[in-house]
Amino acid sequence: QVQVVESGGGSVQSGGSLRLSCAASGYTYTSDCMAWFRQGPGKEREGVAAIDNNGRVKYADSVKGRFTISQDNAKNTLYLQMNNLKPEDTGVYYCAAIFGPLEWWYLLHSDQYEYWGQGTQVTVSS
Repeated sequence: QVQVVESGGGSVQSGGSLRLSCAASGYTYTSDCMAWFRQGPGKEREGVAAIDNNGRVKYADSVKGRFTISQDNAKNTLYLQMNNLKPEDTGVYYCAAIFGPLEWWYLLHSDQYEYWGQGTQVTVSS
């Protein structure tokens, strides 16, 4: 059974940094694509950043230049380094994975991902 568990959320002031981690287990090979999504108060879930086994990385325009997604395949762990955080980054952050390739334009589409974590709260105060 595949499990995906996020950690690293918390509360920071505007301009601060946080690093999220996502540990995946229950399978013997690396998932093809992994991504971070978030859902802010009263908002729909949105894609934040995605990475695949070909090294392609995709970011939402709102986080480009501030967030960095990376993965450690040996540890089956996904990371999201978030710098210069803004109040609008507040929300629950979810890690997701899929075993199978995705076209570029689908990398940040939540309906393409099969395995999801429970989410971790990120709160940025002004």
